[in-house]
Amino acid sequence: MDVRELVACPACGGTLSAEWSCAGCARRFEAADGVPNLRLPSDDATERVRRFYEQAPFPGYSPRESLQSLRARAAGNGFARLLDRAIPGDARIVDVGCGTGQMCLYLASADRMVVGADLTRASLALDVVYSSGVVHHTRDPRGSVGKLLELARPGGVIVLGVYNAIARIPARLRRAAARLSGYRVVPFDPILRDRSHDPERREAWIRDQYQHPEEHRHTVAEVQNWFAEHGVEYLRTYPSAVFDDTPDDLFTPAADNWGFEAWLAQIAWMRTLGREGGLFFTIGRKAKPDDVG
Repeated sequence: MDVRELVACPACGGTLSAEWSCAGCARRFEAADGVPNLRLPSDDATERVRRFYEQAPFPGYSPRESLQSLRARAAGNGFARLLDRAIPGDARIVDVGCGTGQMCLYLASADRMVVGADLTRASLALDVVYSSGVVHHTRDPRGSVGKLLELARPGGVIVLGVYNAIARIPARLRRAAARLSGYRVVPFDPILRDRSHDPERREAWIRDQYQHPEEHRHTVAEVQNWFAEHGVEYLRTYPSAVFDDTPDDLFTPAADNWGFEAWLAQIAWMRTLGREGGLFFTIGRKAKPDDVG
């Protein structure tokens, strides 16, 4: 399958030719090194975030990294392995906010078609929409999620990773302390200790976690409400918001969905997720037409 079958002109939704020109509005897009730039001018907040990552791409991997080493890094993550196991081998996947593309590389196996997009708009109908660490850096996270959910086909799965309002508290406390030293000292950050001999990745982590120009934080209930507004069935979170619920399949519903238990789980995430910034994933399935009514 040609990737042009999955994308459309961001200005008018028209079909794109082999030269990345639009059959509808005749707009032509650049494609340096074969990577099309389908980004349209946006609001000041989006442009500020774009410039932020242009200066220091996250997570700041060394140019010496190979395809094999990047895939090995992803394979070392338990969530990535579960995600790979849950997605069919012939699925069409979009990674919205793919950054340097580590997850795209990891999921691009079997007969999958993986589209990586970063600060871009596209009209897609895909089996899996994956977006991690992006929505909470937009001016309107709720509206951004709505746009993301449009990309999934009926019955498709959405995997959304955002900062948790409670689990993020340790990082916010570290940021407040770091500001006092001009970010020369960031107390109690285990990631920085692990990267003490990797200055590029250390600096990328400090910028992303403590100096970002736009950041929001969200609860499980808030993301569930976003899903409900757009006809997306909530399946589960990762880590699970249900105690003693360890999933073998990320795309199956959790054992229950009790709000009080979810709040207790989020408080516990301060210890488990707080060391890495408090990012959690919410997984849902877009309703099919015959599921409504």
